[in-house]
Amino acid sequence: MSICNKKTLLCLAVSGSLFSVSYAANANDHHDHNHHDGEHHESEHRHHDAHVHGVVETNIAQDGDHLLFEITAPGADVVGFEHAPKDDAQKQVLANAVKTLNNPNLIFTLPENAKCTFEEAHVSHNLVNHNDHDDHDHDHDHDQHDGEHHKEHGKHGEFSAQYEYHCEAISNLDQIETQWFTHFPHTHKMTIQYLGDAGQKAASLTPKSSVITL
Repeated sequence: MSICNKKTLLCLAVSGSLFSVSYAANANDHHDHNHHDGEHHESEHRHHDAHVHGVVETNIAQDGDHLLFEITAPGADVVGFEHAPKDDAQKQVLANAVKTLNNPNLIFTLPENAKCTFEEAHVSHNLVNHNDHDDHDHDHDHDQHDGEHHKEHGKHGEFSAQYEYHCEAISNLDQIETQWFTHFPHTHKMTIQYLGDAGQKAASLTPKSSVITL
């Protein structure tokens, strides 16, 4: 019963978007609209309007012997820019970042005696070039195109990553350490929200304090 309630509060948002193509759409769809309309609006506002450089948001949820992670990070924190790569150097930086994010064992360290095995990852970003279609769409209404172009450039570059672990001895999960700051030094702070058998925890991690105790 308690796990079900926890899943309603957080796990559903994490696992629901774990295998999705679009993190943002699924995160919105899986909110409890009856109880969290205000929170949903606030979250949506935070992600799309109050985008803060230097701060990465992480949700961690335990569902039985599964551990779910959900990370939302500004593009500037991950690659140093929030637009589509403009040259080969930026393309390489982006490719390297995606490769790192797809290996959560480089991002988080879990206690060995919790016997956690990485199972699934989904990484996405919106630092893509949408101008390619211009070459074959010359008859497109220019006024409409200008509006869409402006809207697109008004969006914040963002990464999202979801990870799932299976832990054979999850009761031994007493802390989680992150190496995020080593790989992405543009980040000044990572906010953590955890929900599991150890209770509900909140913490702010920094390069000098990178462990959350559960």
